[in-house]
Amino acid sequence: MSIRYRMAKKNETSSLTQQDWISQGLEVLAKSGVEAVRVEPLAKLMGVTKGSFYWHFKNRGDLLEAVFQAWMERQTYSIIEQVEELGGNATNKLLYLFELAVQDDGRVENAIRAWATHDAKIATLLAQVDQRRLDYTKDLFLQIGFAPAEALVRARMVYYALVGEFTIGTRSDQAERLAEIRLQHAILTQPT
Repeated sequence: MSIRYRMAKKNETSSLTQQDWISQGLEVLAKSGVEAVRVEPLAKLMGVTKGSFYWHFKNRGDLLEAVFQAWMERQTYSIIEQVEELGGNATNKLLYLFELAVQDDGRVENAIRAWATHDAKIATLLAQVDQRRLDYTKDLFLQIGFAPAEALVRARMVYYALVGEFTIGTRSDQAERLAEIRLQHAILTQPT
């Protein structure tokens, strides 16, 4: 092996980060589903050899786990953190939560949900994500002053509506989506 080849290999593996692979994995997942998230096609898309992949991951399973974890972090924990950093009362936090949620186009969410239909581990993890999101939303409704049963129903209504919108297909007009989620917020935060 020539020195030039070894240097090129070293530069190739060190120039891409694990996050680069995860980001590309999320992109492919959104466009084509979990079956398309494979080492060789990803390497080709990124203009590198498979060796670069193995610098960061043991195997495809490790990448898929990292892809799921990155999605969960971005679309659940990071959003909750952003809402909590806002401060203020629960009504304002709930509105901000709704507004952040509709900024997503739902493509990765749909791909994750499709993946979960044939992968028991992902189904279990997704159920935990759903529960965490519902619990957080319910807690905000509780802070507003709704009884536990009512808070849960309201949390489910908004969450299921959002997931349903992703499944049916989100509207491309972001202003329309924001106006609608704000109306949902106004309706759901009014006492009965």
